[in-house]
Amino acid sequence: MGYLPRDRAGAGVTIHDVANEAGVSIRTVSRVLNKSPKVNRETRARIEAAIAHLEFKPSPRARGLATGRSYLIGVVHNDRNALVLDAVQRGVVAEASGRGYELVVHPAPAGADGSVEDVLDFVRRSRVDGVVVLSPVSGVVGMGAALHKEGVPAVAISSVPIEGFSAILVSDERRIAAEVAHYLVDLGHRHIATINGPTVFFSASERRAGFIAALAERGLSLSGEDEGNYDFESGYAAAERLLAVEPRPTAIFAANDIMAAAVLKAAVARGISVPDMLSVVGFDGSMIAEMLTPALTTVNRPLGEMAQKTTRCLLDLIEGVTEPADLGAVLTIVEGGSTAPPPQG
Repeated sequence: MGYLPRDRAGAGVTIHDVANEAGVSIRTVSRVLNKSPKVNRETRARIEAAIAHLEFKPSPRARGLATGRSYLIGVVHNDRNALVLDAVQRGVVAEASGRGYELVVHPAPAGADGSVEDVLDFVRRSRVDGVVVLSPVSGVVGMGAALHKEGVPAVAISSVPIEGFSAILVSDERRIAAEVAHYLVDLGHRHIATINGPTVFFSASERRAGFIAALAERGLSLSGEDEGNYDFESGYAAAERLLAVEPRPTAIFAANDIMAAAVLKAAVARGISVPDMLSVVGFDGSMIAEMLTPALTTVNRPLGEMAQKTTRCLLDLIEGVTEPADLGAVLTIVEGGSTAPPPQG
C-alpha cells in the first residue's frame, strides 16, 4: 500500500487515493462509504483505516450521485412556537448529522385547502430523501397517504394514531392531561378552568378530552373554559375572560407553556397571587417554564428525544437498515412553584 505525504492528507484526497491505500477497488470503497453490508469485516476495517489516515471527506454531491439520494431530510411543521421548533430541530440534527444528512425545514399550512399539495411541492422541489412531519400537519387528512404515493418515506409525530405514514410516534397526551386533572384535584382544587388550544387540532382536543374525563371521574366539571391559538396574545385574552368570572377559578390548566405564561401575567395585572390565590399548569416542558416567576408546573414533552427517535426511524427507512421500530414518548408532570392548594375560605 502506498502512503500520501502527511501534508497532502485531506487536501484533494479522492476515493481513488483511498482505494489505492487500502488495496481495493473504488467500488468497494464506495460500498463502505454507503454503509453497504456487502463488505467483510477485515476489508471494511482496512478501508476505514485508510480513510482516517488520509483524512478523506467524501463529496456530498458525489455520494448523492452514487446512491441516488440527496442526503437531505425535511421537517414539516405548522408551529409558531420557537421554543418547540428549536428543541425539535436540535433533536433532528443530533441524529442526522452523524449519519451524513442535512436538514431542510418547511412551514406548511395545516387544515387549509392545498396543504397536502404544498407539502408535495416541497418534497419535489427540495428532493429530500424523507420527512419528519409534526402535528398538526401530520393530522391533515390524506397527508400520509399522499407522501406514501409520492414514494417519500415519512415519519409523523402525533397525539393520536394516523394511517398512511411509514411510521408514527404517538405521545399519549390524553393520558397526561388526565393526570394533570387528578394532580389539581388532589391539591384540593374544585374550581378548575382550562385554556384549550384550537380544538380542530388533535393535540388540543386530546388534552381537553383527557382533562375533562378525569374531572368527571372525581365528580367535577370545568368551572370555565376558553380557547387560545397556542400564542401569548390569545392566552392572555382567554385568561382575562376566565379571571373576570365569579366565582373565580382557583386553578387554570393552559394547553401550552406560552399560554400559561400569559395566565401568570394576567393574574399579576389583577393582583392575583400565584400560587397562593391561583394555581397554573402549562404543557410542553419548554425552557420558558423555568424562566418564569414562579417557575411553571408543566407537562414535560421530551421534544428533543422524540425528534431523535423519529429521525433515527426515518433514516433507517431511507437506508433500508431495519424495519420501523415501535415509537413512543413518556410524558410527565414537572412540578414548579406555580401550583399549591387553593386558598381557604
